Amino acid sequence: MKPLTTKGEAQPPGVTSARRRRFFRTMLQQRYLYLMSMPFLVWLVIFSYVPLWGWLMAFQNYRPGRSLMEQKWVGLQNFQELFADERFYLVLRNTLGMSIMGLIANFTIPIVFALLINEIRGALFKRSIQTISYLPHFVSWVVVAGLVSKMLSTDGGAVNQLLLWLGFIDQPVSFMAKGEWFWTIVTLSDVWKETGWNSIIFLAAISGIDPELYEAATVDGAGRIRKMWHITLPGIQTTFMVLLILSIGNLLSTGFEKQFLLGNPLVRDYSEVIDLYALNYGIELSRFSYGTAIGIFNSVVGILLVFTANGFYKRLTKQSVI
Repeated sequence: MKPLTTKGEAQPPGVTSARRRRFFRTMLQQRYLYLMSMPFLVWLVIFSYVPLWGWLMAFQNYRPGRSLMEQKWVGLQNFQELFADERFYLVLRNTLGMSIMGLIANFTIPIVFALLINEIRGALFKRSIQTISYLPHFVSWVVVAGLVSKMLSTDGGAVNQLLLWLGFIDQPVSFMAKGEWFWTIVTLSDVWKETGWNSIIFLAAISGIDPELYEAATVDGAGRIRKMWHITLPGIQTTFMVLLILSIGNLLSTGFEKQFLLGNPLVRDYSEVIDLYALNYGIELSRFSYGTAIGIFNSVVGILLVFTANGFYKRLTKQSVI
């Protein structure tokens, strides 16, 4: 059967062979680029695809000491237990709540910060602000949790001291013991730690905008605000949407370091997220199959969220980022 063109017409055999020769010639010319990418490809296969074999554990009653194929198969029993557990829905609420708050804050604030940084004219001052804003990203969450706990402490904590001095409260408030404050504390801590780092990619996208657009806008009498609104923001729209869609896919993967380090038994109903749930009710209790089922649920929902978000974006703009 002859190969078809895009219009359904058969291609001559010579065209196909010419394309193959051109393809292999390009590969030969770019062989060093392919060799440079091989370690990353191997890393991806080893750490992202080989572990998928372990998903079989979710359909078994896994017991250590036996090979994977010698385990007892239980079908969807682990998933049935997962969806029948009331604690799971409480954990899912906490995960979605903190993830959505973090998603909104960690996109709007870094974009505004990048816009403001871009408007600074002094090169030395601009680089200084950028460097200072990046530094918290390299601070461990263990250190950040200690700083936050000390700042919010009732025993000489800076926040309580400031509120007392301003007259907003009559006695110190136990912020770390109030569950309704936990989501806000986690979100603000994450914003302080990651705003500078998250703004890097937006600053890179802004630097790629054609300077002639700003010059033309200046000639037309546009001020800084109008140039940001009509040139800078549309110029980074694609970058913003790609990062947003990928972040939506990770809504259930908010991590557990922040919640584990900042949480305590008094706020457990607000601090426990899916990853902590898998750790506490899966690995710690040697329920490895149950923990694997939680991981599969997390991954499947993440994939569905990515394609759903991309579908909405494609319907609105007629463009796709996937």
